[in-house]
Amino acid sequence: MSKLWLRLRAVPGWIWPLACGVLLLLLPTLGMNYAVTRQIELTLILALIVVGLNLSLGYAGELAMGQTAMYAAGAYAAGLSNKAGVTDIWLQILIGAGAALIIGLISGIPGLRLGSWSLAMTSFFLILIVPDVLSIFKTDTGGRNGLAGIMPATSFGQMIDGQTYYLIIVSVTIVVFALMRNLIMSEHGTALRVLKQSPVLASAMGISVFRAKLTAYAIGALPAGVAGALFANLDLFISPEAFAFSFAMTVLAASIFGGSASIYGALIGATVLQFGMNQSTNFQQYGLIISGAFLLIGGVAFTGGLAGLIRKLVRKADIAAKKKQRISVEQAAAAEVEPLQGAHLRTAGVSKAFGGNQALAEVSIDAEPGQITAIIGPNGSGKTTLLNMISGFYRTDAGVISLDDAEIQGLPSYQVARAGVSRTFQTPNVPEKLTVFEAVEAGRYAAGRAGVLPSVLRLPSYWRERRADRHEAERALALVGLSEHRDEMADSLPLGNRRLLEVARSLVSSPKVLLLDEVASGLDEDELEVLEQLVRRLRDAGMTVILVEHNFQLVLRVADDIYVLAQGSVMAHGTSDEIESNPRVMEEYLGVAVEASAAGGGDHE
Repeated sequence: MSKLWLRLRAVPGWIWPLACGVLLLLLPTLGMNYAVTRQIELTLILALIVVGLNLSLGYAGELAMGQTAMYAAGAYAAGLSNKAGVTDIWLQILIGAGAALIIGLISGIPGLRLGSWSLAMTSFFLILIVPDVLSIFKTDTGGRNGLAGIMPATSFGQMIDGQTYYLIIVSVTIVVFALMRNLIMSEHGTALRVLKQSPVLASAMGISVFRAKLTAYAIGALPAGVAGALFANLDLFISPEAFAFSFAMTVLAASIFGGSASIYGALIGATVLQFGMNQSTNFQQYGLIISGAFLLIGGVAFTGGLAGLIRKLVRKADIAAKKKQRISVEQAAAAEVEPLQGAHLRTAGVSKAFGGNQALAEVSIDAEPGQITAIIGPNGSGKTTLLNMISGFYRTDAGVISLDDAEIQGLPSYQVARAGVSRTFQTPNVPEKLTVFEAVEAGRYAAGRAGVLPSVLRLPSYWRERRADRHEAERALALVGLSEHRDEMADSLPLGNRRLLEVARSLVSSPKVLLLDEVASGLDEDELEVLEQLVRRLRDAGMTVILVEHNFQLVLRVADDIYVLAQGSVMAHGTSDEIESNPRVMEEYLGVAVEASAAGGGDHE
């Protein structure tokens, strides 16, 4: 049974949705009546709107209901252009998509700049003002009476009959879903999934949080505009009632019920909502209640919607079919470390206070290429605060942070990452719903990536970057001994492996400076051996390594230079031998009492 399952899993994932698309194209030849045809057309139009919402909600993590307003913009733009003489359906689709994109940018830029719930509120008000906007321009739009007089559409000068229009709707839907799938399966889609779980991690990987969210929201507007253009030519009449708040709730319910973090969940949710509501003769009266019920079922009964439920079942089957693997120490030792170009990182007189608490006071450190610089000290001494300032998460109150003499203090964290500073976190920050390989590959975002358009259209530049990403991800996994875990879910790994996964993700972009924040905590003996060997090999290859660690013996074994912090200041600085023999370090950091003799010597207890 497990062999059969593995064979099925070996089939490319795009085969199944393509087969469904072909089946939809062939349905008219099976004698399908008009009522069913119309429901399928309305389902696909709804699915186009939902897939755009899924991109911003399910992948970028931004609750926004503006798709209904973008849908209205696309419909009215296509309808008005039709009345102006543009009857070609393909030109109308482009016009509708452009109108929706403009609405998306107008609402998305201020909404995302303000942060928090601002985008949700902005998009919510967009829906409420649609009827008023149509009334203001009622001479052109027909106001609350609707837009009539739309001429039948043409395609390259040829009139379109009902069956041809059905094929156009199905074909456009297939193309849109294929392009959206390409986006989500690219490094941009992975970046959005990381961003949804942790904007902090996304920034540390070189992802601009604002730009990524705005891109997702703007791209998500395009399918809604396309849907609007298709809808305008379906009945050749547009009514404001089609874009009411109840419809916005239907779109949201379809997204949640089908699975917002799934491209094809949009189609599942749209099918259930469209055909389910069609069974209600009093839909207008009970539409909100029906949508609310689907929201509760999708959000409470099974987290992640129907697509999430299917994903969980597939994951369980994968686990049952595969054996668990341990970390490979031998594989890690054999993995190649290429020569690396480190950078001189320097902090000079860096200070930081949080309210009345002085976290750092004039801290100066130098980390040279080809060296391991350790920063140790008791809890609360400011070690992680210093790393956060180097990474760009905190701004300095005073002092300078430079990378090869170029000042980086004040730069946003994603720009610091792109400058060549990579890091791990004190608590492993591992994204959900990504495999180990995908989580490591995501770390390449700062090193180089194809643009959105090449990724969506699968242009040669995308494939070049894809090959480079996969090669580097495989090499990074081998370095930490996790190659055999590549297809497991990253969030299912034990603590030690998660820490090594973070190291691999930090290395995959070939950074100049690597910041390791208590990475040895929770590692077993084999994992600690892999880490120790790796850190030494990175140093020998030329990288600048900064190690913040509580494992004093590990620090003494690997560090070339050690800084000891206490109460936000540098208490001691020297080599391993100097630090180990420093009485003040032994007493304040390790808690070892020192009895000074009259001659100034002392015995360590």
